[in-house]
Amino acid sequence: MDEHRIRELLDDVKAGRLSRRSFIRGMVSLGLTAPLASQMLASAGVAQAQTKAAFNPTKRGGGGHLRTLWWQSPTLLNPHFAVGTKDQDASRVFYEPLAAFDPDGNLVPVLAAEAPSVQAGTVSKDGRSVTWRLKKNVAWHDGKPFTADDVLFNYEYIMDPATAAYNIGSYQEIEKIDKVDSHTVKLTFKRPMPFWADPFCGARGMILPKHVFAAYKGDKSREAPNNTKPVGTGPFKIVEFKPGDMVRAEINTSYHTANRPFFDTMEIKGGGDAISAARAVMQTAEYDFAWNMQVEDEILKRLETGGKGHAEITPTGYIEHIQCNQTDPWKEVDGERSSLKTKHPFLIDPAVRQALGLLVDRASVQEQIYGRTGIATANFLNAPSRFVSKNMKWELNVDKANQILEAAGWKKGPDGIRAKDGVKLKLVYATSVNAPRQKTQQIVKQAAAKAGIEMELKSVLANVFFASDPANPDTYTHFYTDLQMYTTTMTSPDPGFFMNQFTAKEAASKDNKWQGRNITRWQNADYDKLHQAAETELDPVKRAAMFVKMNDTVVSHGIVIPIVIRPAVAAISNKLKGVEQSGWDSNFWRLSHWYREA
Repeated sequence: MDEHRIRELLDDVKAGRLSRRSFIRGMVSLGLTAPLASQMLASAGVAQAQTKAAFNPTKRGGGGHLRTLWWQSPTLLNPHFAVGTKDQDASRVFYEPLAAFDPDGNLVPVLAAEAPSVQAGTVSKDGRSVTWRLKKNVAWHDGKPFTADDVLFNYEYIMDPATAAYNIGSYQEIEKIDKVDSHTVKLTFKRPMPFWADPFCGARGMILPKHVFAAYKGDKSREAPNNTKPVGTGPFKIVEFKPGDMVRAEINTSYHTANRPFFDTMEIKGGGDAISAARAVMQTAEYDFAWNMQVEDEILKRLETGGKGHAEITPTGYIEHIQCNQTDPWKEVDGERSSLKTKHPFLIDPAVRQALGLLVDRASVQEQIYGRTGIATANFLNAPSRFVSKNMKWELNVDKANQILEAAGWKKGPDGIRAKDGVKLKLVYATSVNAPRQKTQQIVKQAAAKAGIEMELKSVLANVFFASDPANPDTYTHFYTDLQMYTTTMTSPDPGFFMNQFTAKEAASKDNKWQGRNITRWQNADYDKLHQAAETELDPVKRAAMFVKMNDTVVSHGIVIPIVIRPAVAAISNKLKGVEQSGWDSNFWRLSHWYREA
């Protein structure tokens, strides 16, 4: 990051658009120390934030109605099928994990009575087991008690291959779960686990009630009526759900945290676009909170001048990137396109992928579109800092791309399009309907044309593209195009689950209802061995080096083309307080503590 960019961020802190904490965490993610980042703030004249009195309500409710906007509309409310962030967040209103991840990656107990630790004797020194003590007197929304049996059931439910849970990768290293007593469970792992907090924590750890879902495990999992009628332990209870439109909820008067939540009712309204959502919070104040402000930074800054709301920018490991399909999206095999039984007609050629990587003008994407909200990068894995590679570099070089393609035998025809053995470099490049993404598509398309590659641009409505419906051929998990672009979120402070999306076992397919996380269908035995080794390596230095190598492998092979690091950006009313955003968990991870100032 250059000096000009750092000065912009310092100005944002001064103006209140960026918190001191977010600035410091952002600098740490780039390799600086926290004290040095604090010194930078002091030198810029940013005073140390004064500690405000904590909001300690004396009663539950009384706060009226909370209005939130998810312009990518939720389509289901079962967290184990939620391949899109919109469905994960909507589920989090009702369902909870044992523990959440705060902005610094620390475990915060939710349904657990305490965070396990070696010191407390609940995490074994060899990393082979962890014991969770559960909160007592927690009830499901229907009044039934939450117990250890529910935790055991969720493990069985997720691990049944016929269930086709998207988050199965977080649970595969568990050898067994023992019920110690009615409110204590012990997880024993197959191997030492450096990140034992993956299962049952954060966005992938939400727990369903056994008594509601027991009859709908495996093949029947998609038939459960409660996939759209949640019965959870969360701060709000379902009132109404219209998939693709809205979610309405009311206060859980028996919530297990005293005097929480503050609001009596809440809604998640879907539809529209990111710009209209930003305006509804920061300009017209019709709503209190809007998710995922993938909006040109210039527009966000202009809206903030109204004084009714602000853009909260939270450092994350999110990466906007282009994927290169390694299977043939145009050939159907056994009722399935992009089948693992096929090979892509030209994207399996490393020269083509290398050339494509040279045709992405990341500097223009950052400067002209994202600004504060998208930082150009050559890495797929960009956080936490110890896992970030210093080996990868990006460049925009159309001449070099032409030379690579020419040397690989891809010759330009009379129409200017390159071809080899009768195969033309004509491809379909898809993304979700969104102004920054479509502008990025145009930038890439213009450069590609200069290299003899013809691109047809496709844009799919976001609530379709990110849907969790296995019957929908236009979802990103089906990947029925040559290239596609979106943001992959990193939902825990450890990259293990994040990087398993390139392992062979995670390949998305008809057999797993396209819930597998390996969307490119890339198969590489060496990568699989490296990822498996990292999952049991207890030495943090060696483990970090393994993830750096994984990043370098997928980037240098051109399986993905990183574009910009995307911090989480939310539009928040200046009257809405307690909205502590975490780059490692759901937007609603602390929903029970949100409140509104008069």
